[in-house]
Amino acid sequence: MGTTTTGAPPGAALTWSLRGRGPDDLPVVADPAVPDGPAEGAGRGVRVCVVDSGVERDHPLVGPLAGSWVVVKDGATGEAEVLPTTTGDTCGHGTACAGIIRRTAPECEITSVRVLGERFSGTGDVLLAGLRWAVDQGFDLINLSLSTTRTRFAHHLHELADRAYFARTVLVASAHNTPVESFPWRFASVLSVGSHQEDDPVHLYNPSPPVEFFAPGQNVTVPWLGGATIRTTGNSFATPYITGLSARLLSARPRMTPFQLKSALYLSAANVTLAPRHHLPAGEASDDSEN
Repeated sequence: MGTTTTGAPPGAALTWSLRGRGPDDLPVVADPAVPDGPAEGAGRGVRVCVVDSGVERDHPLVGPLAGSWVVVKDGATGEAEVLPTTTGDTCGHGTACAGIIRRTAPECEITSVRVLGERFSGTGDVLLAGLRWAVDQGFDLINLSLSTTRTRFAHHLHELADRAYFARTVLVASAHNTPVESFPWRFASVLSVGSHQEDDPVHLYNPSPPVEFFAPGQNVTVPWLGGATIRTTGNSFATPYITGLSARLLSARPRMTPFQLKSALYLSAANVTLAPRHHLPAGEASDDSEN
């Protein structure tokens, strides 16, 4: 029980242990090497979902969308439903995120799911409904430049984040702008992002968790409502940069798993260098804690 069958799609079942089978029974086709950086692809063939405040239609710095959806709550029952929409963006935040993704990975496919209203307002149950829909659609990447501090939603968000991970859907989530507990960026199954103030458009690996990566997000120019642009600051705007880099990596190496994608982002970070390994005689140990 609990084993996958050969050829089953990722996430169709989970393997808890391996009995009666060997390496030949678990074939894995991988790309020949992890790229040194994300420049090999431009996002073509990669499906990205922006779960946010919507995206302004036909913004010149975003371009056409593959689809636009909104989470609507039934006034009588309180149940949430995801429906097609033409309403665009309620406050500009989602347009900014979509524009950064487009600028970073110009050939990727972008879909919008609106879970925020005017003045960046939103509720945890609407966020859950929009994220659940996006995970069920099997997007390659889901950009979440938002979080909730309500702990009662943490368990459900954790389940969704793990389900996405097993199905090879990568959640790229923004850390809170202040040092408070919030979700889902704190989960290990997502890619968590904060901002740095470097002028160079590079990403950095954070050796001190819980945030994993830093990207440009301070005083950056982003698309906004009315076809305009503004300069703004926040972890929200670093997150789509990492989403765009991930789209470029996946377009160059489409077989990469979320685990491999994290490794590729780590190896290509501007502050990561590969130190030579020290070969010791058998039986001797090395302590690199002071190096």
